[in-house]
Amino acid sequence: MVKWIKRILVLFVILMASALAYLKLILPDVAKPEDLKIAATPEMIARGEYLANHVTVCIDCHSKRDWTKFSGPPIAGTEGMGGGAFTKEFGFPGSFYAKNITPEGIGNWTDGELLRAIACGVNRDRKAFFPVMPYPYYSTMDKQDIISIIAYIRTLKPIKNVVPESAPEFPMSLILNTIPKDAAFTQKPEKGITADYGAYIVNAAACAECHTNAIKGKMVEGMDFAGGRVFDLPGPKKIISSNITPDKETGIGYWTEDAFVNKFKSFEDTTKLQPYNSPKDYQSIMPWSMYAGMDSTDLKAIYAYLKTLKPIKNKVVTNPVN
Repeated sequence: MVKWIKRILVLFVILMASALAYLKLILPDVAKPEDLKIAATPEMIARGEYLANHVTVCIDCHSKRDWTKFSGPPIAGTEGMGGGAFTKEFGFPGSFYAKNITPEGIGNWTDGELLRAIACGVNRDRKAFFPVMPYPYYSTMDKQDIISIIAYIRTLKPIKNVVPESAPEFPMSLILNTIPKDAAFTQKPEKGITADYGAYIVNAAACAECHTNAIKGKMVEGMDFAGGRVFDLPGPKKIISSNITPDKETGIGYWTEDAFVNKFKSFEDTTKLQPYNSPKDYQSIMPWSMYAGMDSTDLKAIYAYLKTLKPIKNKVVTNPVN
């Protein structure tokens, strides 16, 4: 009997070692970077600038934000330098840092490596990124849009800024490797005030990521876009995402298209953003001043898509007083 117990224990140890080796050494299971050389055009760079600053808002996390103002607009002159910290203080399973994406930080990366990084979530050495960068959403964008973003970030002013290496805690250090997948690019719908095109922009902006409640990093099933996700800011301030389903009592059911668009456009002038001096002041994790730069067609398309969603009754207090 003892002999069989020992054999079972040995087999268990072997299986566990094999599983750990698979998670650490084989995964992430993504393809090699594409042999890609982007021939950037002014139109391509302009498209990338628009996306990176106003839709996918790459420049948001990869720059310094001024949290003395509402919604923490990026500080001019820091675009792309990285360093944004997502740590245990804010509820993350480890310490994660936005990379320097100026030519100083990614100048020796190939275009194929950057495409794979943005769409698949791994670095040059196939090391997985924590999905605070919402690459699972970017992976289903139009490939040409991702290429345009790459063309744009190649034009950023080089900024010397050494960013710390991310350090996930166990078991996230293992789970992290299971998340990256090969990209499944789609074709962008024709631009217009339609729900289909709005769905594309909503995905590119990863709206569901913040506006869907999550427990231990997993989105709550059936609560898509109903808000309730909690975000911690430095100090005692908590922010909770709003319900953007078309529920008439707790969501945007009574919002008109004009009201929706004007809400965004009201934050376009960063000099008029209200100051944030203490946890009692109103604040938002959402980079309103960046999304305010979206053109009206894109904003109206987002509204058209959101109005097609299932209304979910979920009352949210976005700025609770502690």
